[in-house]
Amino acid sequence: MNTKYFKFVGLGALAMLAACTDNDYTELDKGYTELALTASTDEVVLQESNHSSEAIALDWTTGTNYGTGNRISYTLDIARSGSDFANPVTIKSGVQQDYSWAPTVEDLNSMLIDQMGLSAGQTATIDARVTAIVTGSDDTQVATTAFTVTTYQAVTETLYLIGDATPNGWNADNATEMQRTDNGIFTWTGNLTSGEFKFLTTLGQFLPSYNNAGNDHLYYRDSDDQADDKWVVDNPHCYKVDVNLLELTISIVETEGIAPAYDHIYFVGDENGWGFTEMSQDPLDPFLFRIGLFFSIGKEFKFGTTSGSWENMYKATEPNAPYTSTGVEFIQGYDPDYKWYLNSDEIDRYYKICLDIRSGAERMLMNVFTPYTAMYMIGDATSAGWDLANAVEMTVDPSDPNIFTWTGTLNTGELKFSADKQSDWNGAWFMADSEGKAPTGEVEKTVFINKSDNNQMDQYVDIVAGAVDMKWVIQEAGTYTITLNQLLEEVTIAKQ
Repeated sequence: MNTKYFKFVGLGALAMLAACTDNDYTELDKGYTELALTASTDEVVLQESNHSSEAIALDWTTGTNYGTGNRISYTLDIARSGSDFANPVTIKSGVQQDYSWAPTVEDLNSMLIDQMGLSAGQTATIDARVTAIVTGSDDTQVATTAFTVTTYQAVTETLYLIGDATPNGWNADNATEMQRTDNGIFTWTGNLTSGEFKFLTTLGQFLPSYNNAGNDHLYYRDSDDQADDKWVVDNPHCYKVDVNLLELTISIVETEGIAPAYDHIYFVGDENGWGFTEMSQDPLDPFLFRIGLFFSIGKEFKFGTTSGSWENMYKATEPNAPYTSTGVEFIQGYDPDYKWYLNSDEIDRYYKICLDIRSGAERMLMNVFTPYTAMYMIGDATSAGWDLANAVEMTVDPSDPNIFTWTGTLNTGELKFSADKQSDWNGAWFMADSEGKAPTGEVEKTVFINKSDNNQMDQYVDIVAGAVDMKWVIQEAGTYTITLNQLLEEVTIAKQ
């Protein structure tokens, strides 16, 4: 077939032929334009820091269809220079209306290492070849070009914290995983205790690791003969750790994050024989820890962070501090060992304690607690509905003024408890620790908020406590027994 063929066809036939050819062509006869292949650069140094950028662009001309008007298919191969394309990597095969290839840095690096056998950090010359074939023709057109490229060693896709300062200690099989946000970029937020840590790349393997090079930098360690310098945590706290393995930099910043430095705090003192009585973490503010106690001995007390450990404790800022002293100091070792002290005329009464462990803003808030003499149930799960004036009264335990009980029928609906039936609804409430919570039938914590007590409201520094209104949801009507302990701020709502 040649250009002479078109001289004898009619216009209708010519239109039909055009409809069957490549719409990308403005002319059916492409003449005898030589196929050409060009590279945007003749030297490429790949760097993972630019992993998503374009590494190189290979472009080729359309070549010729010998005046036939037929489509042209293109195949692009690359191979090591000097191999005469004996074992090429085929990038594109038989594509049409496609005249370029522009891989990212990461894609090209992976291809050269995984498919062509180059080593990381190796410089090699790569030949590129495009082959064009016209539909219906046995003729092929070939164009080549070459470029040099230097590969890189990709950093790990996983990174783990390990050390006695980390949540899982020195257990390499259970090291703490960081979150990967991009190539070589990792982040983690959580609690670090006193101790050391470094980074592992692979679970169960202590090598390779990333260690402390000083000045907020890391170094890569792949041999036991190399120094094993670690980061040291002096101040237990919640930290945000950011690592950039491409630049070998690290940022370690104290943060309140979503968690306090400790999830468990213990009351320790004469009153409990210097045992460790766990306090309750406030459901609304995890930095607040609470306990209600009847003090019959008084004398000294302080707060621990680990049951049985006399280190890393929250202590008073002066010897024999009065219970009204709000100052708190976190002591890592043993000294100083200042404690709060209750005198003989301050005992034989109930107290509620709130310990705030916000770093730099620690507070100990302790107040005498006078038990409410009555307790009421309100909500559409009760027979009173939302008529506060007629709320259902519970029965006080004759042996303990803090405990109230009730047995009766509950409907499906919401439920909470009022300690004072204050008509403006801004009184003392015992509420669920989450909105719409179904009772568990077991002992569970409540949220106690006295909306008329400014001292109690001020314990919440980041929460508008007056707006809190969480209720239990009774999902199945029936007979229930309820026990509420206002000192411990606990309740049991059990279906019979």
